[in-house]
Amino acid sequence: MLTPESPVHHRTPHPNRLAWIGLGGNLTRSPDLCEEAVQRLAQLVGMRLVAQSPFYQTQPFGPVLNQPWFINAVLIVETTWGSHALLRRLARIEASLGRNRQHEIRWGPRCLDLDLLFHGNRRIHTPSLILPHPRLHLRRFVLQPLRDVSPTWIHPVYGKTIDTLLQEVEDKCQITPWPGRRLETIHQAATHYPVG
Repeated sequence: MLTPESPVHHRTPHPNRLAWIGLGGNLTRSPDLCEEAVQRLAQLVGMRLVAQSPFYQTQPFGPVLNQPWFINAVLIVETTWGSHALLRRLARIEASLGRNRQHEIRWGPRCLDLDLLFHGNRRIHTPSLILPHPRLHLRRFVLQPLRDVSPTWIHPVYGKTIDTLLQEVEDKCQITPWPGRRLETIHQAATHYPVG
């Protein structure tokens, strides 16, 4: 198991090889599934865990309000994978852990959600993938854990730091530290990754 003391964590990654992944879910097994998803990512060839935010419990965002609150966090990985390949891998991990998108209600409950938020400074717009994630700047439940790990990272489209985007976001959904157990801390201190 990776620990903060492992030598692999002391090498500074190149920003263009970093990917930010949002984790979440709001069903009974979601905490366990998020933990398992992190471990499966850590086991992939060409993938190295760099940092992870704390988990938060967050009020549902969007039109479906009558559902359990979510847990959310953000993970940073260093990867040699291309963006589309990484997205497909995230979808396979979701499916292998029980997510069935065809049976879900849009904005509704889900056992596990893995979103590719950034992949370095890449700007991609295809039918299957848009990077940066097109709605992350509107969502407090994404921006709060993002700020924990990358407050000075600059959004490639809006030219603002994550810290600034969080200060400006209009989303008023409640978000509080999750009182349950934390996943293993991959990197103890929040790491700043400015564009460079």
